[in-house]
Amino acid sequence: MSNTPETCSHDCGSCTANCSSRQTVGQQKMNKEDFIEKLDSRSSVKKVIGIVSGKGGVGKSMVTSLMACQMRAKGYRVGILDADITGPSIPKAFGIHQMAYVTPDGQLMIPAQSTTGIEIMSANMILDNETDPVIWRGPIVAGVVKQFWNQTLWKDIDYMFVDMPPGTGDVPLTVFQSLPVDGIIIVTSPQDLVSMIVAKAVNMAKKMDIPIIGLVENMSYLECPDCGKKISVFGESHIDKVAEAHGLNVLAQIPIRPQMAGFVDEGTVEYIEADFLNHAADMVEKL
Repeated sequence: MSNTPETCSHDCGSCTANCSSRQTVGQQKMNKEDFIEKLDSRSSVKKVIGIVSGKGGVGKSMVTSLMACQMRAKGYRVGILDADITGPSIPKAFGIHQMAYVTPDGQLMIPAQSTTGIEIMSANMILDNETDPVIWRGPIVAGVVKQFWNQTLWKDIDYMFVDMPPGTGDVPLTVFQSLPVDGIIIVTSPQDLVSMIVAKAVNMAKKMDIPIIGLVENMSYLECPDCGKKISVFGESHIDKVAEAHGLNVLAQIPIRPQMAGFVDEGTVEYIEADFLNHAADMVEKL
């Protein structure tokens, strides 16, 4: 007979009763699928790739944009969900400034399309003015991320890239739990604290049972325009050692090219020649 609240000793180690408390401790494991937010029946997304980092300022949005462009250049239908709700930058990189529209029935938001046909949904597209600050608490931000997923009309998307804010807080947790993430790319930079940055992202991914596609090092080096010599502006790279320590692949080392910043500022990120991401795109294609 199962223990009742009046007789339970709360010592599951010495008790043989099959009560709900014992099941909570050792048997009742929620299936990961139970947390996944379902897409609207009119939407379809085949693969979801998160772009993450343990800290800010390493270029996640740049990597997200360029990876989306690489996959689009391969002929796939591509979408970007900008989950950096309080610091959205994806629309500007693609030259998108209009607000999002809704379907005729008012049920779903319609993502904007870039020049090459990449579908984009971002917080900037639901604000009256794109420079308005987003002053929302964590639960609201997490709710908006879910809405961008299940209340947006994503039509036949082959690869969805999710640009996440830095760290391991509300939004990354929401994305990992609520979206069917097939893998993540961890973005870092060539500094001594890189091992700690990567370790945070790796450990969170492992706890959430999310596959890691590999590492991308941004701002890796500067090429001398005269002699072609690689100059380590931010210090020598540690990416190979860090990758080996965690058993990960190095997907790319992105150089510092001032003209790339110019393309982003002008909203023409799609015109950047990102051959340095060819291997990363090939790895994503194999998912």
